[in-house]
Amino acid sequence: MDLESVIHKNPIKEESWKHVLVLAYQSLGVVYGDLSTSPLYVYKSAFAEDIKHSDTNEEIFGVLSFVFWTLTLIPLFKYVFIVLRADDNGEGGTFALYSLLCRHARVSLMPNTQLADEDLTQYTMDGTAAVNKRNVGSSLKSLLEKHRVLQRVLLVLALIGTCMVIGDGVLTPAISVFSAISGLELSMSKEQHKYVEVPVACIILMFLFALQHYGTHRIGSLFAPVVLTWLICISSIGIYNIIHWNPHVYQALSPYYMFKFLKKTQSGGWMSLGGILLCITGSEAMFADLGHFSQLSIQIAFTFLVYPSLILAYMGQAAYLSKHHSLETDYRIGFYVSVPVKLRWPVLAIAILQAVVGSQAIITGTFSIIKQCSSLGCFPKVKIVHTSSKIHGQIYIPEINWSLMLLCLAVTIGFRDTKRLGNAAGLAVITVMLVTTCLMSLVIVLCWHKSAWVAICFLLFFGSIEALYFSASLIKFLEGPTLGIVRVKGIGLIHTELVAGIPAIFSHFVTNLPAFHQVVIFLCIKSVPVPHVAPRERFLVGRIGPKEYRLYRCIARYGYRDVHKDDMEFENDLICSIAEFIRSDISEYSSGLGSFEDDTKMTVVGTSSSNSEGVKISEDNQDNNSQIEGTSSELKEVKSPKKVKKRVRFVVPDSPRMDMDTRAELVELMEAKEAGMAFIMSHSYVRAKRGSSWIKKVVINYGYDFLRRNSRGPAYALSLPHASTLEVGMIYHV
Repeated sequence: MDLESVIHKNPIKEESWKHVLVLAYQSLGVVYGDLSTSPLYVYKSAFAEDIKHSDTNEEIFGVLSFVFWTLTLIPLFKYVFIVLRADDNGEGGTFALYSLLCRHARVSLMPNTQLADEDLTQYTMDGTAAVNKRNVGSSLKSLLEKHRVLQRVLLVLALIGTCMVIGDGVLTPAISVFSAISGLELSMSKEQHKYVEVPVACIILMFLFALQHYGTHRIGSLFAPVVLTWLICISSIGIYNIIHWNPHVYQALSPYYMFKFLKKTQSGGWMSLGGILLCITGSEAMFADLGHFSQLSIQIAFTFLVYPSLILAYMGQAAYLSKHHSLETDYRIGFYVSVPVKLRWPVLAIAILQAVVGSQAIITGTFSIIKQCSSLGCFPKVKIVHTSSKIHGQIYIPEINWSLMLLCLAVTIGFRDTKRLGNAAGLAVITVMLVTTCLMSLVIVLCWHKSAWVAICFLLFFGSIEALYFSASLIKFLEGPTLGIVRVKGIGLIHTELVAGIPAIFSHFVTNLPAFHQVVIFLCIKSVPVPHVAPRERFLVGRIGPKEYRLYRCIARYGYRDVHKDDMEFENDLICSIAEFIRSDISEYSSGLGSFEDDTKMTVVGTSSSNSEGVKISEDNQDNNSQIEGTSSELKEVKSPKKVKKRVRFVVPDSPRMDMDTRAELVELMEAKEAGMAFIMSHSYVRAKRGSSWIKKVVINYGYDFLRRNSRGPAYALSLPHASTLEVGMIYHV
């Protein structure tokens, strides 16, 4: 009897150490590919928009501290030492936890459940352990069995966790491949890279899914050398960066740096947790892929190889970035910038191979979870191919494989960057972890018969950590999608009478032609009831929507005795006012929190002639491809990086160091000015509705139309260049 209980507790029977080590080696290529790929994008995602890398290094050390403790507490302590023990006859995943609970309490809502199933030899995992009917576990069991609502809640939790794992299986391959090929930015321009990365990513993904039918053991043996090489590579580079750049970076592992980080960055630091969270993507795969390997093999591989390699890699990146604060490239906080120049191309090649492997963990886990759902009647019957005669859990599901591939390609083409992919993947990852924590707290009481205090401590400790990350990820999710329109070069100047809100002409235009200029300015020329408006108070400037949309509102105020300037001088003053607003903007929009509903916060900006310390604009016909140069001890120039016939320069007063986002916004405004300006005006036509009386039709269709045609238009419309003017008409039925 004792022998049988031992066998049932370990469905793979007694394994030799040789067999365990072989499985541990193979698990590198299947289980840990995703988790090992995270150094490619964690720092870049954390510093994407919410926080900045400053000279004090408080941000980079704070992020490192968060990464270290998150990796230590969630994958190592929670999954490796605790959750992996809660297998359901060798199977893992959220649905395995639900199945395990159903074995120890009658809480299943599955239609195919029978009482006779409880007589099976392997139905329970804990043999003949006696249960005290007066303890908390017995009371909790009775409570769950009595209330059907609680049973439904358990089933919904299991299904949510399962859906999130499948969603992660769609998102993770895309983000892994995108992050790997981001290194191609080293050898081509940003414009070229934009057109190359999507086709390359799609080709790699199709190759990955085409390999799945070979089975887990063959894929593991094929991919394991790649992951092993990658882990050795990133850990070696990490050690080099630590020794060469900052040997004292280990001090940032102290939790004190997390406190300093949140104290300084406040809401921005909290939102950046959505990027830091990506350091543990793939942790759930350790549990979901349990049926493909053994508990001991997964524990050995992570504890003695994967975990230390990742920590060294993150410390090395932080050590490098702590000594580099003025990186002028788009991949400035990315992984490749910390790689020594001579090694970048070999590392890029290994990273692309690793990205293919990195997607394997969650794909394999998806197969296992779909199999569990199908066997319990929660998923349609699908063809399941067992690819190994030795390990029952190694399977391949053709329909799921090709469905995942199509969804993954759609996501890759749709998102096109790691920022939004990371936000979506982070939410999926942390949701399934929260579900696992909730179900595990019940397993501790009902299945392991531990004290309720142990379960409560487990739930509160790990649940609070994951709830913090979940809240940050949820905010990222609520930020929404982009405008969904194509932006073309140049400035679109929309004349409007509105001082707040979006004019109907803009909505009408983008609805019918989803393309607009890279910079859009809503200009309102307003007459105020005073004789003169001082030039230093001429413009009111603000943003419409988030900062990255590049939508501005500018109100030009004139008194009834003011004389309007000529077009060229007014145009330059207008652009300078926008540039000055960008330079000095400290509003909530600069942190990406702006909305279309609240666009009334505006800044008073004077004309360029009235402000000797403001931004100036100059134009000439020389070619110059420099970007930022000092012209004197008091002034500096921000120059457009492209060679064009007309060069536009903003001369900016000396001030504290301009951050990268502000610089990029000024450069984009200059490029748009060089490309030219289009003037967009609206014409509104009013017509009587069908069914209106003949008097109303005569008054509106003829009388009002006659007055409109013979009335004088706005004064500025007479001086606009016809070649650059676009009129948009709208018909209103009254």
